[in-house]
Formats: sequence, structure tokens, C-alpha cells
Amino acid sequence: MQIPTMTARNRYQGTFRKVVIAFDVGTTFSGASYAILDPGLVPEVRGVTRFPAQQKVGGDSKIPSIIYYDKDGAVRAVGAEATQEGFLEEAEDNEFIKVEWFKLHLRPKTLAASHITDADIPPLPRGKKGIDVLSDFLRYLFECTRTYIIEANPSGPAFWESVKDNVEFILTHPNGWEGPQQAIMRRAAVVAGLIPDAPHGQARLQFVTEGEASLHFCINKGILGNERQGDGIIIVDAGGGTIDLSAYGKTSNSNTFEEIAATQCRLQGSVFVGRRARSYLEDALAESKFKGEEDINQITSVFDKTTKLGFRNASEPQFIRFGSARDKDLAVGIRNGQMKLAGDVVAKFFEPSVTSIIEAVTDQMQEASRSVSTIVLVGGFAASDWLFSQLQQQLGSRGLSICRPDGHVNKAVADGALSFYLDHFVSARVANFTYGIECVTDFQRSKPEHLMRASTVIPMPSGRSVVPHMFSPILTKGTHVQEEKEFHQKYWQEGSHIRSMESLYVDLLCYRGPSPAPDWIDLNPHMFSTLCTVQADTSGITRSLALEMGREGQAFYTIRFDVVLLFGLTELKAQLQWVENGETKRCPAVIVYDDVKGMS
Repeated sequence: MQIPTMTARNRYQGTFRKVVIAFDVGTTFSGASYAILDPGLVPEVRGVTRFPAQQKVGGDSKIPSIIYYDKDGAVRAVGAEATQEGFLEEAEDNEFIKVEWFKLHLRPKTLAASHITDADIPPLPRGKKGIDVLSDFLRYLFECTRTYIIEANPSGPAFWESVKDNVEFILTHPNGWEGPQQAIMRRAAVVAGLIPDAPHGQARLQFVTEGEASLHFCINKGILGNERQGDGIIIVDAGGGTIDLSAYGKTSNSNTFEEIAATQCRLQGSVFVGRRARSYLEDALAESKFKGEEDINQITSVFDKTTKLGFRNASEPQFIRFGSARDKDLAVGIRNGQMKLAGDVVAKFFEPSVTSIIEAVTDQMQEASRSVSTIVLVGGFAASDWLFSQLQQQLGSRGLSICRPDGHVNKAVADGALSFYLDHFVSARVANFTYGIECVTDFQRSKPEHLMRASTVIPMPSGRSVVPHMFSPILTKGTHVQEEKEFHQKYWQEGSHIRSMESLYVDLLCYRGPSPAPDWIDLNPHMFSTLCTVQADTSGITRSLALEMGREGQAFYTIRFDVVLLFGLTELKAQLQWVENGETKRCPAVIVYDDVKGMS
């Protein structure tokens, strides 16, 4: 019996028509969904179900995340068009360069993934960076989506002309992607022509994690309709590259959920099952006539498309049907164009992914603020019966209920991203890390940690002696954050010259270590990274600053300000706040990410 959806969607309260488009750019496959918002009407989530050269048309339509470039760096084919036999012949003749898995080039280098390095990912063409490929792919997705919307609307081009300046976008990303990755994606959206490179254009783009988008998908499909207020659930979004885990609990307001543990992101998606199979095949066929790269590519490709998807039983032999009846090498199990593998060998290809999910679920259950009773498996990798059976076996023995929804679970993220925009079911999130700034504190000889740093003491114009390298937390890991809540911390800065007070620059730090908030940065500096620099024009305050005299008769000025963190929604923002002529002022909530240039 179909469980009813959780709540009826509200009518659109805006005063003008607009279109909202969600793009789910996956490691292996990508999709798009959209909604038309008409004043007074209830918006409906619609999927883009036709793409150029795509054979399969339907609600689960997605295109391969593949781009071919020519030697000059020009795009020659994207998506399903890049898999047509005629084009592949042209690509081979002209030595076009195939790019796949490009999303993984954007991964945070801080993401724990000892099994993967840049060398393990298909390389980018010479002169191309991840941001270039992403922007080309977004441009293609947008063109396909625009064409689909025009063709699906009775008034076609006239309709699009009426909304083209009122299009908003939601981009999804793995749970483990952070501010720098969002900044790269935002820049790629500008280069792709999705939004203008201006504040009003930036406001037309939002981000949502794949885990939160999947939650919204499940709510709309009625999968969580029977969850009680005290129950905790974990959404496992198993995709091509990443496994994203998010833990939620229903709030006292039955229409909303809140995060009950920090999100998890593991680089153990389905592509790594294929990569482990390829490594096995390279060793197994090393002395065979099928050891060439072309044969290995073909056998691996067939394994990915058939054997991997159909694997269900580790006690039964598995077959990779890759060739014709003339293809034979009995020494390596190849007969009549198919290679025979023991079922337990294939099971080992899946084992690290299964183990990673079990570990991540265990971690979240230990951290969760309430008991977890249900695991919901979505994403393209969720279609694997073997993966599902292993999770049922290992997690079910702990009393957990494991389910995977019927329907188009591989479109969960794109559809769920639109629901995130329209329905807003998550009211609170959990901070994954501790955020703060480096500051100084008054030197006190009575404190051993100060004496240890006596050689670093800095004399200030006021005559104060201060110790540097102190960490001042503003938002601590594990904190439950309501969307509209702001986090403030007060600071001061002094200088001998009035011109030094005309601007403020503050580096926002991210601490990734085990303790909630350490006191000193210099003890474990590798645990800290500069997330962004926040700057403010405070020249207007200089006219009202009083000249003070220090203990040694030195003149100085002091400016007092707050650092404000806004953790609401899914994008961390920071501001500086100060009082100028009795009025509270803030700099724009614009963040400049220090490591975007190097990562893009």
C-alpha cells in the first residue's frame, strides 16, 4: 500500500512566474529536474526525461557524466552523445580526449580517502582544470533542460522568453564537499552562463548536500510517513563516486526534520567496485592474449554494465560476456567469449564499499542525539542487490530496519534538491567541524602554557603583552544549528596609526581534529586550515575613534568588532560587524576562499 506523502505543498506566494532548475552532477551519471512557479499555484517537481542521443527515456533518465574534447580543447560531445558508436569511431580517428569522473577532481583533499589519489582518477586534458570541465558540463545540462522545458510547454519559446531572467538553480554536491568546492561550483555556473557574475546573479544559485536532497525525496515519496518523533533515520545515498550518509529525526513539528549527527561522506561509490575489478583482471590476464589495454577496457566495461549490476550470490560463479564464440583462453576461465569468475572473488570487489558504509553508519549511530531505527538506501548504487543484501544482513542483525524505495531512486538527488527549495523540511543541522579565528591573549606568567610561549610574546602599542596563536572558537563541532541562528564572538584590534583601522581582515579557520575546540593552534597546526578571508571597509569609523595613550606613552587606536557566522541553509557564510556613529554595520556576507585558485 502506498504511504501518503508527508504534507501538502504550499501554493507559490511570489508575485511573478519563475523556473527553478536542479542539477545533480554525479561521478558517473547526471540528471536534471525543474519546477515552474506560478503565483497562486502549487509547484510540481518534474524531471527532464529526454536528452540528446539517449536511448532510454523515462522518469529515471540520466546521462553519462562524460565529455570528449579535441586536441584544441573544444568540446566535441557530452553525455549520451559521447557514447554513440559513430562518434566513438570519429573520436578514435581524431584522437579526441575522453574525460570522466571529473567530479572527483574537485574533492576536498582533507576528505579521508587513503585508497584514492589523483593518479587513480582519469586525468584531465592538458590545460583543463576541474572547473573548466564542470562549467562545460553544466552548460550542456542547461541547454538540454532549456530545450526540454520549451518542448514540454504549449507556448514553447514564448514561455521561455517570459522566464529566462527569472531562473534559479540548485546544485547538489556530496556531504563532504565544503565551502571551497561550493565556490568552484558557483564560479563554474557563472562561466557556463547559468547566472550573471554579479550579486543578483549569485542570489539565484543555492547548494544542497546530496544527503539532504535524498531526505526530501524520501519524504515526498511517503517513505518516512510512519516515522515517529523519537525515531532516528539514516539516509545512505550510494552513488557512483561517493557514499553520503545523513542522520535525521522528526521534530515536534511533524512537518520537519533535524540533523541528529554530523554528516558522513565516503569515497567508496560503485566506480571503485569497477576499479577493483579492473585491477583483478589486469593481474589475472597478465599472461593471457587478452592482457592488452583494449581488451581489459572492454572486459571491465562489460563487468560494470552487466555482471556488477546483476551480482546476487557469492556462492555461484559469475560471467563477463565480452566477446564472441571464438574468444577462448581456458587457463584464465575464458570460453565462448565470456570470462568466468568465482562468486567470492566478485564479492571482494564490493567488500570495501560495504565495510565503509557499515563503519559510517556505526559512527553516525554513536554520535546521534537519538536512537536510530531505520536505514534508507537510495542512489544509483542502491540498485545493487548484493549491496542491499549485505547491508540487510549486517545491519539488520542489530535490529535496524533497512529499506530502499521503489521508483527512480537514481533521480532522488535531483528531485529532492527541488523539494529542498520548495518544501524546506530540514529545520536544523549539525556543524561538521569547529570554526573560529586565530587571536592573541594577554600574557599571564601564572599560566604554564603562556610561559612555554614567552619567546613569542608581542608588545602592543597599548603596552599590553600578548601571546599569539590562540584559537578562538565561534561555532563548535556537533552544535545543533537552527537555520536563522547567528554565532557571534567579540574581538578587538589596536594600531598606532589611524589608517590601520580603515579596514579589517579576518581569516576564518576550520579545525578538523578530534577535540571540540583546542586552545592553541601551534600544538597541531596541521589540523587547521584557512577556510576564507572576511574583509570589511571600516574607514567610516576612523573619524570617531578616540586617540588613546599606552603605558609607555605611545598613542594608539582600538577598534572593536564581532565575527558573525551564519550556518543556516547549506552554505556557511561569515560577516564582520561593528558600531559606527551609534549604528550597527556589517560587511556583505561574501566569502573569498583562499584555496579555490589552486583547486579549480
